[in-house]
Amino acid sequence: MTTPIISLQGSQASIRSFIHEDFPQITSSTSQAEWTELEWEQLDNRLRTAALARGDDRSLWLTVANGARRVLRRYSSSFFIVTRFLPREKRRAVEAIYAAVRYPDEIVDTFKLSPAERLARLNLWSEAYERSLEYTTLREALADGVPVFAAAFGHVVRQYGIPREYYRSFLDAMKRDAEPEPFRTLDDLIESYVYGSAIVVGYFLAYVYGPSERSEFARALRASRNLGIALQLTNFLRDVGDDKGRGRLYLPLDVLSSEGLTPHTLYHPQNATAVRRALGRFARIAEEYYAEAERDLGAFSRDCVPAIKACIEVYRALNRRLDASDRSLYHRESVPLMEKLRALPASKYWRLPLAFIL
Repeated sequence: MTTPIISLQGSQASIRSFIHEDFPQITSSTSQAEWTELEWEQLDNRLRTAALARGDDRSLWLTVANGARRVLRRYSSSFFIVTRFLPREKRRAVEAIYAAVRYPDEIVDTFKLSPAERLARLNLWSEAYERSLEYTTLREALADGVPVFAAAFGHVVRQYGIPREYYRSFLDAMKRDAEPEPFRTLDDLIESYVYGSAIVVGYFLAYVYGPSERSEFARALRASRNLGIALQLTNFLRDVGDDKGRGRLYLPLDVLSSEGLTPHTLYHPQNATAVRRALGRFARIAEEYYAEAERDLGAFSRDCVPAIKACIEVYRALNRRLDASDRSLYHRESVPLMEKLRALPASKYWRLPLAFIL
């Protein structure tokens, strides 16, 4: 497209006005409530019916991808914005990946279920994933009752040659969330949990993004690993307070003990200074992983580098806000919209209004 429907001419002021006037809901500091399990089921039913009504497989895929896009837009404004700068076909695959990891995450984080019920739901979803791999086409999987986003992810796995065991590792990490236990060290955290919860997700994306040259794929995977670790550590910092309510602690015990803290004393007001030091140390570790990932950006296909770079910059900004904050345990930090926009390629701002219309 050479002429945008709405010309913003790279102007942050123009896009600020557009977003506030036409889409005020996306500038709110409080996120909308998550969908309930019933609402996810209803979305699955509607998407399946609509997709199977399409007369050709291309239209069927676009219907499902648009449903996945709706999930991403609902749950992650930051990632939704940065993915607007991916090529269209790769973006649709990324949206399908996001929906496939979002739903199991909701099982363990949001749905009102007992630990046993969470594990049962995850086992059913795991079975659905394995079934999705048995079909030749997405249409066949949907017609046979495979959940839409499991079927869509199976389609992406086949299309891009993503190793099948990666998603199994992801689901294993989600099962650990259903019955949480503390982590002894940072290495324990990364190998026992972050590998499945974030690193393999980075690998999914690396297969979709592709390397700049075939010989660079190993370096792209390395960058994906480092970025996955960085993003997850930042998310842990942001969610320390929320995770307490879920009975989880992702700060390694050795990081706490280095500041004279334990899981039981972490939230005591008199330990605020020690907590600030422990969280700051964690944020600086994340920053090192962001820097490592950025050094390997050139390993990715050129058409995906702007989106990956924007992702690094947006979440790095969040990490730095968390490092500077003295209320992380009691307040969920976020990056203001205009600060996110400064991380994006200004010449392509025109894509953002279209993303919230189409």
